[in-house]
Amino acid sequence: MSEKHLVCQGGICMCKYGTAPDKFKVISQKKHFINDEQGSEKPLGNTKDIGQPFEAKTFGSCKKMNNNPCKPAITKWTKFYENVVLDNGGKLLLEDSKAICSVAGDPCVEFTFHGQTAAVSSKSADKADPDVSSNLNPMINVAKMDDEYLNFMLERAD
Repeated sequence: MSEKHLVCQGGICMCKYGTAPDKFKVISQKKHFINDEQGSEKPLGNTKDIGQPFEAKTFGSCKKMNNNPCKPAITKWTKFYENVVLDNGGKLLLEDSKAICSVAGDPCVEFTFHGQTAAVSSKSADKADPDVSSNLNPMINVAKMDDEYLNFMLERAD
């Protein structure tokens, strides 16, 4: 995939013929999730998300329709990750995937944000490299402190 993010629900899309962005909504499956500890809010976007897979179901005014309200109708996705096929037969969408709208007839809808967000947990801290952590936060490097020094510092803090 060469460092491209997978798309999930909540990604932001924009049509090059529209005037407003819309949030991507996965409508094709509720089984495969990413970047979601609870496994309930960020389903993976895939090529089966066609029709109107958007929250507001509009990109504002459409230049292709003489600036009348946009009513996107996605018929196909391009530039997707082909090496994984979900249970529904869909292939994973990437941050540079584009959708073909039946109104425009070309790949005009693209992602401006993939939808994933960083979620730091205590598990992340447990897996952190101590040397990297000490470079990011040089004030405290608990992994290298001995018990005597730690006790001294705790006593001073009181």
